[in-house]
Amino acid sequence: MGNNKEITNVSKATIGRMPAYLRYLKEKEGAGERTISSTAIAEDLRLNAVQVRKDLAVISSVAGKPKLGFEIRELIRDINRFLGYDNVTEAVLVGAGGLGSALAGYGGFKNYGLNIVAAFDKSPERIGRTINGVKIFDAKDLTHTVRRLNVLIGIIAVPGPAAQEVADELVAGGVRAIWNFAPAHLALPPDIAVKNEDMAASLAILSKRLAEILYNEK
Repeated sequence: MGNNKEITNVSKATIGRMPAYLRYLKEKEGAGERTISSTAIAEDLRLNAVQVRKDLAVISSVAGKPKLGFEIRELIRDINRFLGYDNVTEAVLVGAGGLGSALAGYGGFKNYGLNIVAAFDKSPERIGRTINGVKIFDAKDLTHTVRRLNVLIGIIAVPGPAAQEVADELVAGGVRAIWNFAPAHLALPPDIAVKNEDMAASLAILSKRLAEILYNEK
């Protein structure tokens, strides 16, 4: 059984490592392995072994056995429970262009507890289409539909200038968490959870690291 620690008492860095642990453990389980040590996890994921043990202690009350390590199935169960992946959460997507279509078409979200139930767009060419089973609705019906579906998560994949208006409409419909892929800062009430995916910042970090690698190779 997992422990009862609240997710709010855990650092963002620890939470951020959990999906990597989960993906790794599922790969090991798929390969037929039943147990794993924290040292092996640390080596394969290039992490500090002490940190891995601390992370696993957060999500599982079952200590690893000295010789056998952790039961992989139990760790997978505990991480799923800790992150809420064992309860699939419904979401809506706003913006069905290139990025939005890719997000709607990605079936792997369900493995992480997210189920996109509807998409919205302003383009007449997109409205009415279906992407991976997700129907695209007229954006003018966004607030009403979100309220009717009682969806709590909204995904924004629209151009930057339109992002704030979309976010306001989602909040008006009852959404409590927003995953923002738009290149824009959103001004939202403090009780709305927001995760911004800043692709420009990520590219800048990647470019800087590449430059450092190339410099060190000289």
